[in-house]
Amino acid sequence: MTYVHSVLKSALEHAVREDDLPRNVARNVKTPTPRPRRFKPFTASEARQFLHAASSDRLHALYELALRTRLRKGELLGLRWDDLDLNTGTAAIRRSLQRTRTGGLTVLHTKTRASERPILLPTECVNSPKTHRERQEEARRAAKAGWSDTGLVFTTLTGGPLEPATLTRSFSRLLNGAGLRHIRFHDLRHSTATLLLEQGIDLVVIKELLGHAHIGVTAGVYAHVRLRIQRQAIDALGNALGQGDGAPDDPPTAAVVR
Repeated sequence: MTYVHSVLKSALEHAVREDDLPRNVARNVKTPTPRPRRFKPFTASEARQFLHAASSDRLHALYELALRTRLRKGELLGLRWDDLDLNTGTAAIRRSLQRTRTGGLTVLHTKTRASERPILLPTECVNSPKTHRERQEEARRAAKAGWSDTGLVFTTLTGGPLEPATLTRSFSRLLNGAGLRHIRFHDLRHSTATLLLEQGIDLVVIKELLGHAHIGVTAGVYAHVRLRIQRQAIDALGNALGQGDGAPDDPPTAAVVR
């Protein structure tokens, strides 16, 4: 609704400047503030349980990347081997694989210009793709002439691109098998950001890690997490200031204020 109003307002504004209309009636229309989508991120304990369950899955490397690097589903499915430099532990995020209504399974540009970014890979996300590549080579030899050489990291058993819906079903089966509550695949990304915030990582750093175009997006999405952390900090200060006069003080410790 907000997007439609913005486009209409811009079009009418142009008509006013060209003297085709006396005034822009869309200026006086107030659009409702969009509600942020609710999400259900994993706790740290659930995230560890998820990674343990995924360790024996064919798409283990994909799930490892999803949780540890915050990549979107389409970015993971569009990842090519030449995007990965496992020697330096980096990856270049350049494209997204998505199913569109008109073009079918299509490779698109990333969501925003900020989404097209280099990322650092944790050690676990260097090791698991190496194992995944060995298994992919085994599948290539088994498929023989039936193998499709797409260059993609995550493929079907014959080398073709993975359907987003297929990944969603595989993810759901993994959650069932692990006895974990059901969340959306995209909530893995939210899980990472939430856990980073809870570890005290600066919001600007999280914005860069997520590939958000503006920090306002990051701040808006995770406002409730920041408020919870602030409440914990306020309560901790209250407990410290509420100590009795006779309570011994802890020895001072060095602190870094950012």
